[in-house]
Amino acid sequence: MLTLYSPDNSKLMEVEALERSGNELLIKGKVFGAMPMTARLRPEEARKALKLVNLKTAKELSLVVPPSILARADLVIE
Repeated sequence: MLTLYSPDNSKLMEVEALERSGNELLIKGKVFGAMPMTARLRPEEARKALKLVNLKTAKELSLVVPPSILARADLVIE
């Protein structure tokens, strides 16, 4: 499960599932820990909304992720 936080570190959403539906990304979870929610995003919307870096996959592919990219990421998977 992923947890998304606002800039003031308050919990915004708990993501329970990320799924693909055709050309859309479905994000399913709970907003503010209680209200169920499903968001449908097109690829260009998802790229604008969430900057995710998967360091585990980058390491497996022998990629080096610059610190400037990590600093801009909304979510880093280690």
